[in-house]
Amino acid sequence: MNTKHRKIKLILRYFHGSKRYFLCAIFASLATTAFNALTPQIFRFTIDQVLGGGGYEYLRGHLWILSLGIVGVSALSGLSMFVSRTCTAHAGENFAKNMRDSLFAHVQRLPMSWHDRNQTGDIIQRCTSDVEVIRNFVVTQLLEVFRTVFLVSISFVMMVSMNIKLAVIVLLFVPVVAGYSAVFYQLIAKDFSKADEAEGELSTVVQENATGVRVVRAFGREQFEMDRFREKNETFAKMWIHLGTLSGLYWGVGDLITGLQVVAVVVLGAAEAVHGNMSVGEFVAFASYNTVLVWPVRGLGRILSDMSKAGVSFERVDYIIHGKEEAYGENKIQKQQKEAGVQKTNLPKCLDISFSHVTFSYEQEKKVLDDISFSIPQGQIFGILGGTGSGKSTIVQLLTRLYELSKDGGQITIGGVDIGAIPLEWLRGKIGMVLQEPFLYSRTIKENIAVAASNASMEEIVQAAQIACIHDAIQNFADGYDTLVGERGVTLSGGQRQRVAIARMLLQKAPIMIFDDSLSAVDAETDFQIRRELKEKVKEATIILISHRITTLMGADQILVLNGGRVEELGSHSQLIQNHGIYRQIYEIQMRRDDRKQIEYGGESEEEDSRTDVEKRTGDKEVQCGSI
Repeated sequence: MNTKHRKIKLILRYFHGSKRYFLCAIFASLATTAFNALTPQIFRFTIDQVLGGGGYEYLRGHLWILSLGIVGVSALSGLSMFVSRTCTAHAGENFAKNMRDSLFAHVQRLPMSWHDRNQTGDIIQRCTSDVEVIRNFVVTQLLEVFRTVFLVSISFVMMVSMNIKLAVIVLLFVPVVAGYSAVFYQLIAKDFSKADEAEGELSTVVQENATGVRVVRAFGREQFEMDRFREKNETFAKMWIHLGTLSGLYWGVGDLITGLQVVAVVVLGAAEAVHGNMSVGEFVAFASYNTVLVWPVRGLGRILSDMSKAGVSFERVDYIIHGKEEAYGENKIQKQQKEAGVQKTNLPKCLDISFSHVTFSYEQEKKVLDDISFSIPQGQIFGILGGTGSGKSTIVQLLTRLYELSKDGGQITIGGVDIGAIPLEWLRGKIGMVLQEPFLYSRTIKENIAVAASNASMEEIVQAAQIACIHDAIQNFADGYDTLVGERGVTLSGGQRQRVAIARMLLQKAPIMIFDDSLSAVDAETDFQIRRELKEKVKEATIILISHRITTLMGADQILVLNGGRVEELGSHSQLIQNHGIYRQIYEIQMRRDDRKQIEYGGESEEEDSRTDVEKRTGDKEVQCGSI
């Protein structure tokens, strides 16, 4: 499908519920134009027939009737304009609402790989400013095109009826203005595209600064951020100054052309009137039509120039719309089964997890996972240990299908069923996950916990908070569970945010629970209490623990040790201790350090030290194995 047809299809797609308003706006606008076209004819009739002695004695003595006629026509024109503007508002806002709803819903279904490639600020720009540009063009300026074409047609008919020679001269100016505008449109299309992209980059800088304001302040990066914003802002401003210069040139030359048109009509029309080829009334009416015609035709050039903006915005919005969605509902396999007459989806009977020779890389880069194989029986506690970049988080992202395996990337199954054949809605409903850096909404603690189950009772919310060892801390807040946590949870400590996120995930009651280094911000004692509560009260769930802290993992049924994206060791704590491998080395380092801190600091343990221990040992091993 070519670009033109794609744009038309896009417009019609979002006109659902707005078509009748748009058609009404068109007809009302045409009626306004028709009523306005009557006024010069009334002036012509008054001058030539009434005042010029055409036999209308009564009207000559009662000119107020003609004045009343003009007022009546103006009133009808105003009423039509009111209807047109009202219908335009309805059509435009419904159109924009449909487009924004569709874009936002579509963005929710786009895979993580798509989000990785696109900046947040640019996505916001496409879903807001670009939608507004399209709305303005489709509903307002496209309507103006219909009105202008009708005005040119009716005015030309009236002009021809009065003086065909002058009408031809006026008509000759119309293609000149239109052609000049079309050339201008071609010149600025690419510049508008660059300006739109620059605005997206500027929005991204603002969004990143607002999101990471604490990091900026902590590291004294205010001047750096101001310089970065100033650079982007200066580039953006220069682009629009350049566009403003081009627009000034366009309007200046355009005013010259339309000025020549007015002068030509006045001079030649006066000559025609003097030589008796047209009456005074016809001359006045003709000049009125020409004046009325000049600005809409002149505005047609503005519309054509704005078309360049709309064209760029169409391409930017179309880029999002044609992003390939995740197969959240029925995927390809389910559709094939349905077409073959298979009514039931082959869902797993149990929740045993198996990774078989899984290999994965991001965007054809170095392999993050290399021939990974392991199994997690349902109900087991499974630990994963490894240095930064060893592939720990990638494993759970593949399990939840935030990223998809390639055809030759091995296989991941749940209950013996390939996860690629399992509907995403079902799969993610069975898996709860807490990230190392949890996201909290700018709402109350109660609302943040209840995100996973909006219909949960207060008793269930409290129970989840108790298991996550955050209930007592919440009770100490002045407003308890109604405490506002601020944007991204900034009013809570790192450990409190993690525990609120854990409570949120527990409320989901998913049979598979993943803790992706989500206990890193809590002390060792709280870590132990949370794991004890999980073991006692969530007995049937499969729990996957990712951590740098050996004490967090040593109670797991199996522990997977990753090194450079490969399986280095796999077994229980007691088995790995006997192997004298990386796990044993990290264990001895952490235990010695913790014993020392027990004496010096009363048992305080630091997660950062644990992470350093793991990276040092896996880093040494990687050098020995030649995997770097």
